Amino acid sequence: MTRESANAPFLRNAWYVGAWPEELASGLFGRTIMNEPIAFFRDAGGQVNAVEDRCCHRGAALTDGKVIETGLQCGYHGLVFNGKGKCVEIPGQDAIPPMAQIKYYPVVERQGFIWIWMGDPARADESQIIDWKFHDDQKVYPHRKAVLPIKANYLMMIDNLMDLTHLGYVHSKTIGGNPLSHVSAKMDVTRTEHGCKLVRWMLDALPPPTYLKGVPFAGKVDRWQEFEYVLPGSVLQWSGALDVGKGAQQNRDQHGVHLRLYHAITPETENSSHYLFSVGASFGQDDPAVIETIFNDTYPTFIEDVEIMNNQQARIDLDPGKPLINIKADNALHHARRAFNAAYEAEQQAMRQAAE
Repeated sequence: MTRESANAPFLRNAWYVGAWPEELASGLFGRTIMNEPIAFFRDAGGQVNAVEDRCCHRGAALTDGKVIETGLQCGYHGLVFNGKGKCVEIPGQDAIPPMAQIKYYPVVERQGFIWIWMGDPARADESQIIDWKFHDDQKVYPHRKAVLPIKANYLMMIDNLMDLTHLGYVHSKTIGGNPLSHVSAKMDVTRTEHGCKLVRWMLDALPPPTYLKGVPFAGKVDRWQEFEYVLPGSVLQWSGALDVGKGAQQNRDQHGVHLRLYHAITPETENSSHYLFSVGASFGQDDPAVIETIFNDTYPTFIEDVEIMNNQQARIDLDPGKPLINIKADNALHHARRAFNAAYEAEQQAMRQAAE
């Protein structure tokens, strides 16, 4: 991390995970993203929509209202808005003023995600949304989801996820183990079109207790941890293990332990964010207790990360201009930061050109 990127700016023309569909169980849900209060609502046709959480009449929060047949109704004076932010009803009058509208955001519900586009709606391209097939069938890849608030800039969690050498220190009471084993693990970092990928191998290692709950390994295993950063706020994780001798490095797609985790970090403000994550496993599908055990074993590590992030942001805020040094272990996160910075500069350049 460099001094100028300790609190990274917002990349707007991109898709972010705005919410899990489960959070919209009541039909109406509020979340602040990039300092903008947003009301998510599911209309009478089942379509998810997102509009600014502020009525254009007297500035009331629309999340204090309710969803009716014709749209989202303000709980103050009853104005109704559709999914494009247009006022379609005003109690007591027939004429709707042209200015009676609010900001709307393109949203897409797909594969158990609610994606939101925070930039220019005309540039929202659904083909850019990440394909996460592991949510397609709960029976094939059982998974559980959760959300945690982080009092830190969203790219700090990206840094954290792309730096696995912290495991032996931050997670010493959970999954960490010997810190030196993590530092000395074989790691390969490659740039990708939309970020970077880190693959780490721990060969001839003892299987973690959580793994043994799912697969009866014969002895030691070859373990891998793959983390791929995808702009602007996603990290795709594939962790697993095979028995030693099965050629894991040549072919990981064999029966063994396979965990697929989705990490989505969505900015709330400059120094706070939403951490939405999904934990999935490809074994023990016939026993619902297996995924519950894996999730419960994994969840404490997320809490540990969040505590570190919260305190890190608090210290940086005391002196934002103080430089942070770089070490060898930062290789992957630097690739991620460079990808972000390049995308941000390209977006800013396009905005400058459009303004000329």
